[in-house]
Amino acid sequence: MFSRLNTVAFQGVDVITIDVQAQISSGMNRFTIVGLPDKAVAESRERVYAAFHAMGLSLPFQKITINLAPADVQKEGSHYDLPIALGLLAAMRLIPSDSLTDYIALGELSLDSRLAAVSGVLPAAIHAASLDKGIICPKMCGGEAAWAGDIPILAAESLLSLVNHFKGTQVLSPPQPLIEEENSQKILDLRDVKGQETAKRALEVAAAGGHNLLMLGPPGAGKSMLASRLPGILPPLTPAEALEVTMIHSLAGKLNEGKLIRTRPFRDPHHSASMPALVGGGLRAQPGEVSIAHHGVLFLDELPEFARGTLEALRQPLESGKAVVSRANAHATYPSRFQLIAAMNPCRCGYLSDVSRSCSRAPKCAQDYQSKISGPLFDRIDLHVEVEEVSAEDLSLPSTGEKSLLVAERVKRARDIQEKRYQTLGESIRLNAHADGELLDHVAALDEAGQALLKKAATSFKLSARGYRRVLRVARTLADMGGVEAVLSEHIAEALSYRRLHFG
Repeated sequence: MFSRLNTVAFQGVDVITIDVQAQISSGMNRFTIVGLPDKAVAESRERVYAAFHAMGLSLPFQKITINLAPADVQKEGSHYDLPIALGLLAAMRLIPSDSLTDYIALGELSLDSRLAAVSGVLPAAIHAASLDKGIICPKMCGGEAAWAGDIPILAAESLLSLVNHFKGTQVLSPPQPLIEEENSQKILDLRDVKGQETAKRALEVAAAGGHNLLMLGPPGAGKSMLASRLPGILPPLTPAEALEVTMIHSLAGKLNEGKLIRTRPFRDPHHSASMPALVGGGLRAQPGEVSIAHHGVLFLDELPEFARGTLEALRQPLESGKAVVSRANAHATYPSRFQLIAAMNPCRCGYLSDVSRSCSRAPKCAQDYQSKISGPLFDRIDLHVEVEEVSAEDLSLPSTGEKSLLVAERVKRARDIQEKRYQTLGESIRLNAHADGELLDHVAALDEAGQALLKKAATSFKLSARGYRRVLRVARTLADMGGVEAVLSEHIAEALSYRRLHFG
C-alpha cells in the first residue's frame, strides 16, 4: 500500500516542495521516517500513533516507511505531522489517495488528534497558489492562509474532521482573511515629549526618508521616549509591505492568530541579545530581530552595551537590506530593510557634560565607552543628534509640542514625493535612504554653492565616501520635506549638522 502528497520545507523565505511518500509493506513491525529528518520530525511517529489511537484507529502491524523527498534537504519542524498522518490514512485506504494530490499539507498533531498551529502557513499557501494547488492547515491558521488568494483551503480543527471531510460526511467551511486591529491606545504621542526640539526635528527627518538615527545624551533625557514615538509618525504598511512583513512573522512563529499585520514593526531587543537573536540563526536558522523589524523600526537602547561582534553583524543588513544566515547544513536569506534607531550615553556613568556628577576618569571614560562602537558602524548611521537633559522648569510647563498626527501628515507628504519620483524613474526603491550610485547623484544634484559647501565639509570633517553620500541622502529628504525640487546649500548645511558627535 502506497500513497503520496506534498508538504513544504523552508530555507529562509524560500519555500521548497517536499514529496511525502507513505508505504505500508510486509515485514517486521516498525515505523521509519527517512529523508534527513530532525528531532521534531522523528518524533512525529509518536504523535501520529497517539492521534490515531484517539480516533479509535491503529496502524497496521507491518513495516511502515515514510520518505521525505528530496532526501538531501534538511526537514525541520513539527509541521510534517499532518502530511505524514494523511499519507498513512491514504495508504490504509481510509481516505481517497487522489483527493490529496491537489493540496499542500502542514500542521502539528496533538495527542488527541487536534491540529495545533504551526509557523510558515502564509508563505506555504502562497507557494501552493503558485503551483495551482490548495492547502490543508490547522483551523487557527486558516485566516493566515486566506491571504494567499483564491485557492482551496481546508482549515481543520482535528485530523478526524479532515477524514470526515474527505469521506463526505462533513463540510469544512473556507476561512476568512483576518486583519490585525489597529489599537490607537498603543500609539504614543510625540506631544508628550517636552523640549528636545532638535531631537524631534531629527526624528521627523529620519521618519520622512527612512534614515538611521543615533541619539546620544545623559540618562533620563528622553532618548527612549523619543524612539518609542517614532511608530506614531510613520505611515501604515502598503499592501505589498504588509504581506512581506506578515510572511516573516509567520516564519518566525510570531503571528497573532494568523492576522495580517498593518502597522510597522517596532522591535527593541535587550542589549544582552545574542548574535543569532539579533541577525538570525540558531539551530533552525530562524529570522532575527533585524528581519522581524523588516519595513519597520529596530531600536537598540544602550548601544555600547551590546556585544561588539553582535553590533558588527549589523553592517551587512544595514547596507544590503538582507540578513544572510550561513550554517554547515543550511544557507538562509531573510529580508531586513529596517530603520535603525539607536540610543547611548556619552560615557558609562552618563554625565560627561555635568562636572558635578561625572566620574573622575572623564574624558577618557567617554573615549573608551564610545570606542565600543566601530567607525564603520557609526558611518552607516545617517543622523547623529545630541539629546540634552531637560530642566525641571521645562518639565513643569504644559506640553506645547505638535501632536504625532500632524507630524505624520508631513512625513507622509515627503514620502509620497519620494515614491512618485522613484516610480517615474522606474526604480524599485521608495525612500531616499535607499538611493545610491548614479541614482543618488541624479536625484540629489547640487548647485555650485551646495557643491562647494559639501566639498569643504568633506575635507574639514574627513567624511568617508559612505558618509559623503549619506549627507546627500539626508539633504534630499530635507528638500522633500520643504517641498523643494532642488537640493540647496541650506539642506546640505542641516544634513552636515547631523553627522557624528564627539564628546570630551
